[in-house]
Amino acid sequence: MKRDIHPDYHPVVIRDASTGRQFLTRSTATSTDRVEWTDGAVYPRITLDVTSASHPFYTGVARIRDVEGRVERFRRRYPHLGR
Repeated sequence: MKRDIHPDYHPVVIRDASTGRQFLTRSTATSTDRVEWTDGAVYPRITLDVTSASHPFYTGVARIRDVEGRVERFRRRYPHLGR
């Protein structure tokens, strides 16, 4: 890798805005908001709207859509496409 062209990659705390869950990771992003972590060190904290702690794909809490109604509506609209 070339020297002095890559952004600073450092530890940060990510906070999920909807659940309040926080976890320590590494990122090139930074913030002026700081938080003291369990190891006693102070890290920048980045607040996100959605993380793996609140996203339906990762939590398994997904809304079931009316797929059958959508399929039937499609078939009524385009009967020539067959079944």
